[in-house]
Amino acid sequence: MGFYPNEIPGMLPVLFQGLRVTVTATIAVMAIALALGLPIALARMSRLWWLRIPATFYVQVLRGTPVLLQLFYLYYVLPFVGIKLPPWPAGIIGMSAAYSAYLSEIYRAGIEAVDRGQTEAALAIGMSRVQVMRLVILPQAVRIIIPPIGNMFIGLFKDTSLLSILTIRELMFEGQILAATTFRHITIFTVIAVLYLAVCWPSAAIIDRLERRLKALPRDQAEAASGRRWGFLGFAVPRARA
Repeated sequence: MGFYPNEIPGMLPVLFQGLRVTVTATIAVMAIALALGLPIALARMSRLWWLRIPATFYVQVLRGTPVLLQLFYLYYVLPFVGIKLPPWPAGIIGMSAAYSAYLSEIYRAGIEAVDRGQTEAALAIGMSRVQVMRLVILPQAVRIIIPPIGNMFIGLFKDTSLLSILTIRELMFEGQILAATTFRHITIFTVIAVLYLAVCWPSAAIIDRLERRLKALPRDQAEAASGRRWGFLGFAVPRARA
């Protein structure tokens, strides 16, 4: 049960294969969740009850139940009513749905953090609400939502270990199988911890750097007009004229 560094090279090919699956699942889930999160957030903020109520129900249900339970339900419960999903679709759908609910709240918080006067000024000069959202609100909300989205990406990378319950051979699943056959638990799970850190630590450093850059950007039109420009992502905030 000790630590055997000489056996690590033989374990790495299997663990790297699991890491590849983990990274693939993380990217796929995050891409889908990012795409779903914004329309869900806009629906929650809508004045139309038939959009707002279902979106609110969706978010509250998925945020109020564990992701593990949701995955169990998709893969093990739905077959009893005639819906059988393979492991990968069940895992991607389940985690994408859960994370889209969390991301929608990040989007919503970022949008609502933008000064309401920005919207009123843009409407006053004849912009439509769609133009206001696309040209005025979202560019300013980006600087607010990117850091928490980055942190959620790191959390998702670690949460993909839940996919092991669906027999998806991600990093933790491969480690468990390897440990069961070699009995080198300390060595294997220490290497797994290092692999997780090797991805998460640089990612966290990038997010911290990005957050510092975003703080240097103008917070509103007044700061943009004073010479502090949006040098990141190419966004420029339109100036409202009375």
